[in-house]
Amino acid sequence: MSTLMEIEAAADRLPAEEKQELILFLAARLRAAGAELPPPRSFSKEQIEQWIAEDEEGYRRFVAGT
Repeated sequence: MSTLMEIEAAADRLPAEEKQELILFLAARLRAAGAELPPPRSFSKEQIEQWIAEDEEGYRRFVAGT
């Protein structure tokens, strides 16, 4: 694998557990190389509540079969 596209395609085929291991590996390499992590995102309470409401509504539609 020599291109990012090939690496991404291979990563897509990994099971979830191995994808998580890959993320941790890459994060450790970035930290070791001195790369700065992006600042944490902050969301308002209203945004989070709206996302939860939308998710719950989607779940109710799913259960109802609509």
